[in-house]
Amino acid sequence: MRSNSRPIGIDLFSGAGGLSLGFEQAGFDVVASVEYDPVHAATHEFNFPHTQVICGSVATLDAEALRAAAREGLGRHGRDAHTWDGRPDVMFGGPPCQGFSFIGKRLIDDPRNQLVFHFLRIVTELRPRYFVMENVPGMARGGHASILEQLIREFGGAGYRVVQPHRILNASDFGVPQDRKRLFLIGACETETLPSYPVPSVRPVPKRAIGQTAISEGPYPQGPTVWNAIGDLPDLDDFARLSDSDTVRLTKARVASMEAKASPYARRLRGIEIDPADLSYGRVWDRSLLTGSTRTAHTDVSTKRFRATARGTTEPISRFYKLDPRGLCNTLRAGSGSEHGAFTSPRPIHPYLPRVLSNREAARLHSFPDWFRVHTTKWHGFRQIGNAVAPLVGRAVAAQIVTALNIAPSKPIDTIELGNVDLLDLTMSQAAEYFGADKNAIPAQRTRSAVTIKDQRDHARVPTPV
Repeated sequence: MRSNSRPIGIDLFSGAGGLSLGFEQAGFDVVASVEYDPVHAATHEFNFPHTQVICGSVATLDAEALRAAAREGLGRHGRDAHTWDGRPDVMFGGPPCQGFSFIGKRLIDDPRNQLVFHFLRIVTELRPRYFVMENVPGMARGGHASILEQLIREFGGAGYRVVQPHRILNASDFGVPQDRKRLFLIGACETETLPSYPVPSVRPVPKRAIGQTAISEGPYPQGPTVWNAIGDLPDLDDFARLSDSDTVRLTKARVASMEAKASPYARRLRGIEIDPADLSYGRVWDRSLLTGSTRTAHTDVSTKRFRATARGTTEPISRFYKLDPRGLCNTLRAGSGSEHGAFTSPRPIHPYLPRVLSNREAARLHSFPDWFRVHTTKWHGFRQIGNAVAPLVGRAVAAQIVTALNIAPSKPIDTIELGNVDLLDLTMSQAAEYFGADKNAIPAQRTRSAVTIKDQRDHARVPTPV
């Protein structure tokens, strides 16, 4: 077994980076990513500064351009790009799922469905040793199952064996306090060892724990609850600044109080308790910053309805689910982008406060660490979380690829400084201009002029501690 060797990964359809983070945590150096949405691409670049981000469509992606981007990313990771043979160890990604999703019309001829075959094309051109594709369970049901079957046949014809049958994984089985099912397809080049799908690592609590009996004993430890994930986070109404900003600096006393209340799950996400299975690069960040926490202003009528709703039930007017603190979060959904009507998906109601969740609370329930930041707007930020693979699920899948590669990667000593915080403020058109993307091919454009992003890293703009 090779040790201290980090395999090379490339993320297609990367979004803000949930799957990238999961693979990094399993020991991969994610050297390049591709993302069509400029706002998502900017957020990915902020969180993964050593990854070369391509903002563009996989449908028009040139394999050699992607290989060149990977070499650039290798150099950023301090590795010799000249000795690399140009073959990634793994390529992974989740092609847009709206065409397969039960939320919507699920049209078989939806053009977005064809992106899975562009995933196939890029894989067959770059010839990675392994690939991982993620999508919604609806891809394997009804008429869409024929698309999945065709995809598997074409992978076979290209020299890849697919681990059969495909698997539907629930994030709650892997330490994520959320009921979230996703389809995974794993394949290996014919010359490589065939991996397995991961097995559960925890016994998840029920979605609605109220009125339930104690969880039965089993071979796995009990998984985290909603309150394990967010119970240490402060009441956002204590901070007037969060009415028009997503960030506030906390006093030392508040930070100490928060971390004293944190569960082991929350302590790992804050980086104050070692997670031995996390082989990601450490990030340089300020633990006194509470980010992703813009308050949502509700009407008095909505507030009364939210307060009157029993935990573990759905508020009848808004149809928002009020979280059970001892249970699981319902599936966090992204809604649609601007190019498809800007549909906003319902946010869960906080279990104790008469408001919907903040982006930071949603990120906790998705297993994102606190250093990971999303776009500063509530809409873009929540959409990025809802679109992402929960990192702990990505890590579990990626660990199976590491095992098949017969590699024992180590956790890097070096730490990474996060990117320029201005990347998190960009509008769609500003982000497109930053990446030099084709404005005619991006999601719904905005008219504000582009801002200048300096080459050097800027410190976050934060107020006086409160």
